[in-house]
Amino acid sequence: MFGETEWQALSARQPWRGVLLVAHAWLVIGLAAALAIAVPNVLTITLAVLVIGSRQLGLAILMHDAAHGMLATRTRRNDLLGQWFCAVPTGIDLAEYRQYHLRHHAYAQQDEDPDLVLSAPFPVTRASLTRKVLRDLTGLTFLKLRVLPFVLALFGRYRLRRSDYLLLGFNVALALVAWSVGLLWAYALLWLAPAATWNMLVTRIRNIAEHACMTNDPDPWRVARTTQANWLARALIAPYYVNYHAEHHLFMSVPCYRLPAIHRALVASGDAASNALPVTPGYAAMLQEAGSA
Repeated sequence: MFGETEWQALSARQPWRGVLLVAHAWLVIGLAAALAIAVPNVLTITLAVLVIGSRQLGLAILMHDAAHGMLATRTRRNDLLGQWFCAVPTGIDLAEYRQYHLRHHAYAQQDEDPDLVLSAPFPVTRASLTRKVLRDLTGLTFLKLRVLPFVLALFGRYRLRRSDYLLLGFNVALALVAWSVGLLWAYALLWLAPAATWNMLVTRIRNIAEHACMTNDPDPWRVARTTQANWLARALIAPYYVNYHAEHHLFMSVPCYRLPAIHRALVASGDAASNALPVTPGYAAMLQEAGSA
């Protein structure tokens, strides 16, 4: 498929590229929040919710790279960045996720795939998909996934995981810092609200786009989908190259920032066409397929 020299260039990790991507995610979050705090109105706060919610997904995507050891060239730096700067703020524990996620790669779209529950129900009806979107945007999904476990734990009906405690600790600390400087409202509107609404939706869209409506064929060319994304989709729906998911499953040892080059190389070589690499022309087309039952 690729010659040795070409593969070395396509798969090479840059020592500080992952660090810069993490810094970029937090910088975008900070700038969006700063604008909304400096000029608080419906427009700036709505824009901040969209931008911050998408970057919260971005942190989860970068954590995913860390789970593959691709966020930094040194293991200690990779795990430090992945756990404390990406995983914990998004309610994930890197070690727990890594164990779970590598099983997904080993058994993608098979009965043993722990992520099959995310893709197996699709396609659904348009009405069902609409209800899912509304639950995400109104915070109901967030209440179910992030709040209900703590309520159930109070009654002994759920055992909290390490990721639950870490997420609670992060949010308590962030709320206390915001309260100490008189900006508790900013924590509620500019971190909690994006996490409870837009982040829930774009996380669902990501999950649908990656594997929904795919066959259970174990052929690695058939288990995942790539979705074309314009600049707006990359800004608000698919940050940090997450749309190149077919390429990621083919070459999971490649860092996310190399996936566009992998895609271009597969197209140029003819491998994408000859193997019928699943590519959907945009998220609107993908959602139309997912809601076509």
